[in-house]
Amino acid sequence: MMPFEKCPICGGELVEKEVEKLLRGGIHTAVLKVRAEVCLHCGERLYSQETVRLFEQVRAKLERQETADFEPLGLSFQVM
Repeated sequence: MMPFEKCPICGGELVEKEVEKLLRGGIHTAVLKVRAEVCLHCGERLYSQETVRLFEQVRAKLERQETADFEPLGLSFQVM
């Protein structure tokens, strides 16, 4: 999946895993489950180019408030 055999940050071993990524755009937040190479030593995540493009598309939709095709997960609150 990735062009790296070892973590580019610490040199640790990379394994492919399904991870959750939080994306924010405007006042909205989305949770995506995606595949990533994850370093077993430092936890660094490496995403494919396709996954990064997906992040950009979702973030743009959030900023434009085009969330009709997203599944709501609940409400978020700010505590002052």
